[in-house]
Amino acid sequence: MAYVRKYRSGWRAEVEKHGVRKSAVWPSKSEAQQWAKKVEAEIAAGITKPDRRTFADAVDRYQREVSANKRGEQWEALRLPKMVAYFPGALEDITAAHIAAWRDARLAKVSASTVLRELRLLRHVLRTAKNDWQWMEHEPTVGVRMPRHDPPRHQRWGWREIRQVLRYLGYRTGQQPTTKQQEVALAFLISLRTALRAGEVLQVKPGALNGRVLTLPRSKTSNRPEQVPLTRQGLRLCSQVQGWTITPASLDALFRKARDNTMVGDLRFHDARATALTMLARKVDVLVLSRISRHKNLKMLSEVYYRATAAEIAANL
Repeated sequence: MAYVRKYRSGWRAEVEKHGVRKSAVWPSKSEAQQWAKKVEAEIAAGITKPDRRTFADAVDRYQREVSANKRGEQWEALRLPKMVAYFPGALEDITAAHIAAWRDARLAKVSASTVLRELRLLRHVLRTAKNDWQWMEHEPTVGVRMPRHDPPRHQRWGWREIRQVLRYLGYRTGQQPTTKQQEVALAFLISLRTALRAGEVLQVKPGALNGRVLTLPRSKTSNRPEQVPLTRQGLRLCSQVQGWTITPASLDALFRKARDNTMVGDLRFHDARATALTMLARKVDVLVLSRISRHKNLKMLSEVYYRATAAEIAANL
């Protein structure tokens, strides 16, 4: 498509067709129109071809213009360069077969849920390059089979495993943490009593408490402040926080080390959130529980985070 418009002391002609973009300024409108028609004809005849933008070009622009405005910028910054290594050529050369081969190669190394997240990111990069920047004419992810989510986890923390990890981390009940390991232990206990995610626990500070209500500046799913009701145990633990010296990365690394060295099995920090919600479900109804967990989808709460066994449910009937 050609556009001709007044431009300073002349007329600017812009041509955009089949991935080719060209522009030039001419003294008169008629000259600009003639040039635009000539360029369109050359493009149609295959004489003028589009610049062969590479996937690396798309990733570079995506990180600057799109990722920079996301809360998941750091996660994307770690994964996009690895995708560039797998797709070194031009955007137009990427096919559905290439995407499927990349998917299968990743499935051999990481979980299906991880591949699904990465595939959604890859699809958004390519769609942005096609629809917003018009750097390519096809969308190679169309028709590619998406991997299924991994089955929901069922693991829960028991008090025996909890005590083993706390003992390894050097936690002392009621005492202010003096080491990073003790901070990790306090963060773990807060999650067990409040159902907060790891990143949310590290937002806890004295000024965020108002009675038994904790105000978070933001959460995983919202950039707006959120209020979280606390149990008495949750309030007591949150009140011990005077400031964190650990980062999300160091929290993750130190906790994994404690878990592995205590050999408590395939348990994760995030399982503390499910453990807390399962315990709270014995005391409150599902609507109150969803307000505590801040789940908008009750199916997610029921199928993923409520982990009571059939035997436990039957015992309460």
